[in-house]
Amino acid sequence: MNELVTLRGVGPNEILQTAIDKKVSAIMSFLSRGKWHVAKVRLTALGVDRFSIESIYSTDKPHPINIQVNQPVGISFKYDYGKFVFDTTVLDLEPLSDSIQQGCGGTIVLAVPDHVEMVQRRSYFRVNVHQSLKVSVVLWHRTQKSAFDEPDTTSAVHHYFQGRLVDISAGGAQVEVDAQTSSCDGQPSSAQEPDFRNGQFVGLRFTPLPYETPLVFNAQIRRILPAADHRTVYLGLQIVGLESSYEGRQVLARIVGVVERYYQMNQQNHKQVQLAANAV
Repeated sequence: MNELVTLRGVGPNEILQTAIDKKVSAIMSFLSRGKWHVAKVRLTALGVDRFSIESIYSTDKPHPINIQVNQPVGISFKYDYGKFVFDTTVLDLEPLSDSIQQGCGGTIVLAVPDHVEMVQRRSYFRVNVHQSLKVSVVLWHRTQKSAFDEPDTTSAVHHYFQGRLVDISAGGAQVEVDAQTSSCDGQPSSAQEPDFRNGQFVGLRFTPLPYETPLVFNAQIRRILPAADHRTVYLGLQIVGLESSYEGRQVLARIVGVVERYYQMNQQNHKQVQLAANAV
């Protein structure tokens, strides 16, 4: 379970048509002016080499999606036993005259992808980091233009935050963050609560297991919960953008593998505890 699955015998057009027929909502992720954005969309029509989507809004006031023709985007949606992910390109933008009444900002025409990959649904259940591990995390505000840029540690004004990975899934993670800023040279600066907010996009880096290559990706803050002692805060993060490129899907495949290994470690520990209890 350490890689994404390409479905055999099922083409992209068939998968997309099923999403249209079942009225499955999807998430489109894209970069605009060096920042990640996500938009909830629905698939509406399918041609031979293109398909159409419309944005979905939770309010009566639609917000325009800042996207351009020929721009790469990522699409993901959950259906049945897994989550389907792929990258594609914007072919055309078609505004709708009645978009306000329909609660959408217009039609976006995308190229049918060469293939669609799937992540099994079990990978999206959160798995706690095994108690024997202390997985340190570095977080920073997303200001780089590249999707996988790390913070510029040579910058005198850059601050990043130290934390600890609490749990993870293929879709998100929870990180416990010290309520004190660290400067670019690793020395603590003036004590303050991290200036994070809900909806903000951040970059993060951590090494899942000793001696492994670090994982680097972007996420959106969905929840902030201060600890009782106010020394740390817990950030609930949603991973974004990985489906929008081959490089990103390779990172997603590694995360899927990490989830499986953490799960197996926890299961093994549970069995050992049970055996010890039965031996008493």
